Amino acid sequence: MRNIYTLLLLLLICLTSSQAQESHLQNIQQLTFGGDNAEAYFSPDGSKLVMQVTNPEIGAECDQIYILELNKDNYSTSDLQLVSTGKGRTTCAFFMPDGEHIIYASTHAADDACPPKPAPRADGKYVWPIYDSFDIYKANLKGEIVEQYTNTPGYDAEAVVSPDGKYIAFTSTRNGDLDIYLMDIDGTNVRQITDGLGYDGGAFFTHDSKQLIFRSSRPQTAEDIAEYKQLLKENLVTPTEMELYMVNIDGSNLRKITDLGKANWSPYMHPTDDRIIFSSNHHSTRGYDFQLYSVDTTGKNVEQITYQSQFNAFPMFSPDGKKIAFSSNRGIAKDRETNVFIADWLPGKTTQLPNDKELKNTIQFLAHDKLEGRLAGSKGEKLAARYIKNKLKLLNLAPYFGKSYTDKFDYNVKLNPHSSTEITKSKGTNVAAFLDNKADKTIVIGAHYDHLGRNEHHQSTLANSDNLIHNGADDNASGVAAVLEMARMLSTNDVKEDANYVFAFFSGEEDGLIGSKEIANELTEKQNVVAMINLDMVGRLNKDKELTVGGVGTSPSLQTIIEQYKPAGFNTAVDSSGVGPSDHTSFYLKDIPVLFFFTGTHEDYHKPSDDADKINYTGLSNIVQYVYGVAQELALQSELPFQQTKTSSQKAVPDYKVTLGIMPSYAETTNGLKVDGVIEDRPGFKAGLQQGDIITKIGDCEVSDIYGYMDCLSKFQPGQTTTIEFFRGDEEISNKVTF
Repeated sequence: MRNIYTLLLLLLICLTSSQAQESHLQNIQQLTFGGDNAEAYFSPDGSKLVMQVTNPEIGAECDQIYILELNKDNYSTSDLQLVSTGKGRTTCAFFMPDGEHIIYASTHAADDACPPKPAPRADGKYVWPIYDSFDIYKANLKGEIVEQYTNTPGYDAEAVVSPDGKYIAFTSTRNGDLDIYLMDIDGTNVRQITDGLGYDGGAFFTHDSKQLIFRSSRPQTAEDIAEYKQLLKENLVTPTEMELYMVNIDGSNLRKITDLGKANWSPYMHPTDDRIIFSSNHHSTRGYDFQLYSVDTTGKNVEQITYQSQFNAFPMFSPDGKKIAFSSNRGIAKDRETNVFIADWLPGKTTQLPNDKELKNTIQFLAHDKLEGRLAGSKGEKLAARYIKNKLKLLNLAPYFGKSYTDKFDYNVKLNPHSSTEITKSKGTNVAAFLDNKADKTIVIGAHYDHLGRNEHHQSTLANSDNLIHNGADDNASGVAAVLEMARMLSTNDVKEDANYVFAFFSGEEDGLIGSKEIANELTEKQNVVAMINLDMVGRLNKDKELTVGGVGTSPSLQTIIEQYKPAGFNTAVDSSGVGPSDHTSFYLKDIPVLFFFTGTHEDYHKPSDDADKINYTGLSNIVQYVYGVAQELALQSELPFQQTKTSSQKAVPDYKVTLGIMPSYAETTNGLKVDGVIEDRPGFKAGLQQGDIITKIGDCEVSDIYGYMDCLSKFQPGQTTTIEFFRGDEEISNKVTF
């Protein structure tokens, strides 16, 4: 019974996750069961789907065309009606305007047998066959062919009909390349529409029948062009690099829509013709993963539509725009199955997307030399605070500090953490705004906006960098830009979340989380704060899309939530601890669940080279969208119970007089302390430590975590020499170190 209960609970979690993420899709229903079912397209009245099916269990040894009547609550394989000849291989069926006929491509005239699939290539490349025996036919719904549209040598397929019933668009190799052609509905007046070298195909009409949206694989380099031409001689193409294009039906105004990289294909127009839905693996870093996305016809505002399974493609809207059909391998019973699904489309749901231009503008302003590194208390910090305040005012958000968006505080800075005399006075200014949703709970979303200035407080990781401006584009103009976008998205959407939000911008973080401690003390006295989200250094997402999410162990619900909203292709490293080297720690110490988003340290960390031109703006935009979903989901939680994590805030910190000059990671490791960064000309640097190393021993002292590391340091005096042991990958290294 326990196992059954667990399975049911997991299923409920998966369904909830799907509904929360796939917010445009409702009442998703599976229509086919078993085999490979794809390219399902609606009849003009929306009562039927035509699709291609490979399923030996129903006699379809290779792709054949079937009709499915959409007149039942539940469907089975027996509901599919064969409408092709059952011979050869068929592809790309589409309804004619009368709804009583279909067009499709078939190889049956050349051979009753199914043409062979390409043999595996020695170079391992994935290829599509372009069978030169494909021709386009018209058939009635009894499966009787009534007309042959093409009979020229070469590939003719991928035919679709214009919504006004006047034209047929198709792809052909009749000129020696794969281009799109147009003919009148009766098969006459054939004319070429595209002529660029490469595979132009999979075209669909806009709803006004005046334009075509299609995908194209157009080689650019001499090597790629030579490979494309050679493969085409073998009737093969490599569909691994494709982008979306649009063109008028007379061939004019050809324009590239996407520039995402990898394979972007199977496009179809939204009912309003202002957006395109398509399949893409541009997000994928490892392996096979295709999701549905939508994009403006300008190529802007890419939005992920599906999140479930590893393959989603061939989307098509019903004629009234209320339904969407697509192919997916979600919930498959066997490997390599693909089924057809139908869902209600929610067009009225306003999905907030990050404004990439605003993200960039904010980072470029905050990281400009004129702000001189935004040292707490400096003129640059005041300029940054004014900029943030003005952005919040434009959003009509209420000031958090009574009638003011800002709150000043004084504090002392130890310029040498191991000296009680090297102390200087400093000032800081916190900035915060309040989104009042009249709820009984509040969520804080924050980022620090101060940085190192001209290294006045000696925190740079670059030797001899005094008086050099440290612009801090990633640390932490990136987090500030993200929180400002979150403020815009949450305050201007069409949803009134069941939580209030405080958007907080801390100063004094670099000097010891000073500003966040000030706000945490005040907030917890005035608000029922149920969660805090901290974005610190989220601007340098790497090619593997590795994102650390900290604080996950501070409430039992957080693990599910961060998995539920994770963008496709992201590789998240989960850190359960609520304590870390950033502002969420101040809230964790107040027994508040926290989440900390962080793309990791890099060679520019705390150096003058941390500039705006090195930010991964696409990655930052994806993270903002991710956190936006998380922030909304946190508001839906009836409870977010707090729990302490493994790295306890109550553990005593040993007193130590020496340092290695490294940035330690606060994330948990199986054994040892991971090095997030190394400061030049300091003991660790001279001992050969590098970012990513894991320290396991200093002298005879075992290092198990951050506290073990500090305990080991406390055993040594300045000038003393010992050994340091660490792992670099699988290699164990032992070097001398002098403090």
